[in-house]
Amino acid sequence: MSELFSSKASQTDWERIDAMQDEDIDLSDIPEVTEEQMQRAVRRIGGKSVERGQRRVALLLDAVIVEYFEAKAGEQGYQGLINQVLAEYVHNHDR
Repeated sequence: MSELFSSKASQTDWERIDAMQDEDIDLSDIPEVTEEQMQRAVRRIGGKSVERGQRRVALLLDAVIVEYFEAKAGEQGYQGLINQVLAEYVHNHDR
């Protein structure tokens, strides 16, 4: 890389950026993402693309965990509830 580009310090005002709220960001020049674009999107975890849909796995869980989710799940079924809880965890911790 050329020294011309790598030796300059950032001129970004990071304190101002960190202090911004979502509503402070001007999105007027950014088009909305369409449903069609989302359908074509590729999910990646660790740089590796991940297929859509579900995959059957065999998983050993503590009995107390299974009992807890069976009691909470109702008609949804405990496996679906476990999947929902894990998906929410991944979404909230993958930032």
